[in-house]
Amino acid sequence: MIAAILSFLVMLNPFALFLYLKPVMQDLTDADFRSVFLKASLISFFIFLAFLLFGDVVFQKVFRINFESFRIFGGIVLFSFAYIFIVQGKKAFIQIKGDLHDLASEIALPFMVGAGTISLTVLMSEQLQLWQGVLSLATIMLVNFIFIMGMKQVRSSMRSKKVKTAFDKNMELLLRINGFFLGAIGIDMVVAGISNLLTTSGQV
Repeated sequence: MIAAILSFLVMLNPFALFLYLKPVMQDLTDADFRSVFLKASLISFFIFLAFLLFGDVVFQKVFRINFESFRIFGGIVLFSFAYIFIVQGKKAFIQIKGDLHDLASEIALPFMVGAGTISLTVLMSEQLQLWQGVLSLATIMLVNFIFIMGMKQVRSSMRSKKVKTAFDKNMELLLRINGFFLGAIGIDMVVAGISNLLTTSGQV
């Protein structure tokens, strides 16, 4: 369960999310941003929960997609994200524009809830018991929320503009480093998917 939580947090990438939300933090009051980000976290949690409960059924029974094929596709998506994080850094992200009431859903989708995190959620449903999966998702969203709000508080407490600039550059460096771990997870998913497909074919 701990490995699943860590893998999911690497994919969710709080460092990238912090950089992504920085323009929004500057436009909103602390109370408004906290409210919006809490709503975005809850929206993401319930979407992940739906895939945890029904993802395997939807993909295999409704769309008749082999789970290993989905694992391979998810791994390719993760590797693509990792490449973007490493090469482009924060330039890969788009500033969020819209009404306050729309921000929560815009933050949740497509950044927090994407192909990579959905892939890991479906994998979680295969590897963990239901209560472990629900607990893991709740822990992931809580840790992510605390991290973002904590980093926002740390940055706000900095008085010097130079210190804030140095802080942002260090966060982007962590974003790029995180990309290497994300890429490794993606490659591992691809290798595992291919290996399982070959094993199944050999048994048949």
